[in-house]
This record gives sequence, structure tokens and C-alpha cells, in this order.
Amino acid sequence: MALLATKLEMTRVVKDDKFVPVTLLQVPTLKVVAVKNEETDWYNAVVIGIAWKKESKLAKGKKTMNPNDFSKVKEFAIAESDMEKYKVGEEVTLDTLEWIESVSIESTSKWRWFSGAMKRHNFHGWPAWHGSKFHRALGSIWNRKPTRTHKWKKMHGHYGNVKKTLRSVPVEIVNKEMNVLGLRWPIPGARKSLVKISF
Repeated sequence: MALLATKLEMTRVVKDDKFVPVTLLQVPTLKVVAVKNEETDWYNAVVIGIAWKKESKLAKGKKTMNPNDFSKVKEFAIAESDMEKYKVGEEVTLDTLEWIESVSIESTSKWRWFSGAMKRHNFHGWPAWHGSKFHRALGSIWNRKPTRTHKWKKMHGHYGNVKKTLRSVPVEIVNKEMNVLGLRWPIPGARKSLVKISF
């Protein structure tokens, strides 16, 4: 089973007299664009899209919906036993999360451009006393032999904008009236970024 959502913000809820950090996700109008099977496509998958046209329907004689009627389209691999649960043109709602306690998340982390080593790798930095001129410097990179920089050295460079996957994320809030989903802990990505939810 699968869902698409956009990240709203983080907050906290009270559960068992304790504060629990929660990330709120907005689930828009979702529809099944296509269903793939092993006979025609060599694998089982479902294609779900965010509909921006409310009147988008399955045309006569077509097996898939028009992708131009959707702002975002994503594909999910599913088991053969779940093939009957999806039909092209039907809407996917939060009702599919009934009795689901945890989900898997795929999203893209926030892009932080070119960052220094302290921010990128969480280094603690150099001493801050009087006379020190190396507060946020990287330090030695240990490359006397061979005389080149080793691969995968923790240095400054591109930070963020990478696909992240989280497993077994607990579901804390399911608000069907507002189409809002609350998952425990922070979810990678900026606000309004797309999040793939599978369970």
C-alpha cells in the first residue's frame, strides 16, 4: 500500500503524559493512474498521482489515466496479493491506514548548498581561546602518502538534496477530516516537499 503527502511542519502531541515530537503531512487528492503487472510490465507496481483537476476521470477504452491531469506521479512496488486493492481511476484516501502502526518513508533531504566541514559532518571545531586562528577550520586530511586526497574524506562540499529512507516510523495522528497525517520524529526535507509513504 502507498500514499503521497507534502510536509507541513513539526509539532508535538501529548501521549501517555509525555510530549511526542510529530511531523505533520498533508495528504492531497490522490488517484490511481496505472497498475502494472508481471504479464505486461514484468513486475508488479502501482502508479499514484496528485490530481490537480477534480474532474479527471478514466477515458473510455483506456487502461491508464492521463498523466497531464496530475501535478506529481510516483510509482510504488507492491506485492501480488495487493494488486486487487488498486483500480485505475479510484481515489486513494487515509482509510488505507486503518490498523497501520508504522510506515516507511522516502523523501529528499533539505538542500544546504556548499557547506563547511563543521556543518556538514558535525565537527566540534578547534579551541576558541585567545590567539587561536583556527576556530572552524577542517584541519589535517592525512594525505602525505599517497600525495592526493583519499576518497570519502570528510571535507567541505555538497550537503543535502539526497534521497533518504526511514523504516518503521510510528503513526501518531490520522485526521481524515483535514487529510493530515502525523508521524513520529522529524522527516527529512523542506516544507512543502514531497514524501512517499509505503506500508
